[in-house]
Amino acid sequence: MNVAGNYYVYCYIDPRNDTEFYYGKGKGGRKEIHLWAQGKSKKARKLRQIRAAGAEPTIRVVAAGLTEDQALLVEAALIWKLRQALTNENSGHHKAKFRPQNTLGRELEGFDFSHRSHFFNVGEHFDDGAYRSWDDCRKYGFLSTGYGQKYRDQARQLRKGDVVVAYVKDHGYVGIGRVKAEAVPAREFRIGSRSLKQMRLSAWDMCHTYNNLNKCEYVTGVRWLVTKKRDEALWKKGLFCARQTRASLEDQPETRRYIEAKWGVRFAELLKERLRVSGANAR
Repeated sequence: MNVAGNYYVYCYIDPRNDTEFYYGKGKGGRKEIHLWAQGKSKKARKLRQIRAAGAEPTIRVVAAGLTEDQALLVEAALIWKLRQALTNENSGHHKAKFRPQNTLGRELEGFDFSHRSHFFNVGEHFDDGAYRSWDDCRKYGFLSTGYGQKYRDQARQLRKGDVVVAYVKDHGYVGIGRVKAEAVPAREFRIGSRSLKQMRLSAWDMCHTYNNLNKCEYVTGVRWLVTKKRDEALWKKGLFCARQTRASLEDQPETRRYIEAKWGVRFAELLKERLRVSGANAR
């Protein structure tokens, strides 16, 4: 049970040079359990080296009175900071929340930028363009997806100011822009004062299930920086694409560099910019 006050974070110290070599979390007598470590692990080897010198490791609690979640986070932070000097085999329970090791010299999405970059499948191939058309997205400044919770949830991961790169299946990348208005049900989306039903859309059934919030399209406003026709799409073998509606581009450096070179944009600059748009869905 995650009870406040039960948990602590401890470290093992090499008395020969007063350096930490292991961090862990626990409660009760957990901190002593490693004294009997055997085998070929880095921790067991370190213990044997200390004892061969006629000494014993020093054990110190560095944080106490914690919930288990707090202890896990403190442990992970200490391991992240001192990873190369430690014998810990794992990076800790919250390792996914920490930037990769040895990256302090460069800026990373999710850590140093306020915004993130996304791949977005326009999705017109799913229904022969009845629900979605790149022509509409390009003309009116939006992206959409719908007909189920998992698709709606994908759209809702696009935050205002994020960078989005549009993809059309069997063609390639057709546009890059900044999110200017987060996803709303199709019936709530406006371009100026006009609703989707008042626009001349190529996707003749984009307003399907208009009043069903579980199945309708969810529309994200986008200010396009570069758009291309389908036959001008950017593509070559090896570029990133995904089957799902939305995917992160954070870990796709080759694709990002190719887009930057061909379209004259810089993801780092776009991710730093503040989006200045008046009105929720203004163009």
